[in-house]
Amino acid sequence: MIVKFSTRYGQLTMLGEAAIQLIKLMGHSGTVPGAILADELPAALSRLRTALADSGSAPSPGEAAPGAGADEDDDEEASRPPPVTLGMRAVPLLDMVDTAIRSGDSDLMWERG
Repeated sequence: MIVKFSTRYGQLTMLGEAAIQLIKLMGHSGTVPGAILADELPAALSRLRTALADSGSAPSPGEAAPGAGADEDDDEEASRPPPVTLGMRAVPLLDMVDTAIRSGDSDLMWERG
């Protein structure tokens, strides 16, 4: 599944597992479609930032953790880039929500993309 986030100031598309985890970290149930109203966005953004500070370095859902696939050669594993973390995946969403808060009255909505 793909989830499309939108505000009056932009849109972004994200893979479903990571998107739903981020939605839950903002304090929402994780249902798709859904929304967070403009007056609730600052608190949701604060919850998300706090949760990411605690666990943002964990691999993003769907990413292989380092050391996964024990049958692989050490050389091959060493040449792989590090996995994308949930904190990395959250950056565009954090920017979009921050812009919506600073720019005025805009809800955050999401739906299947």
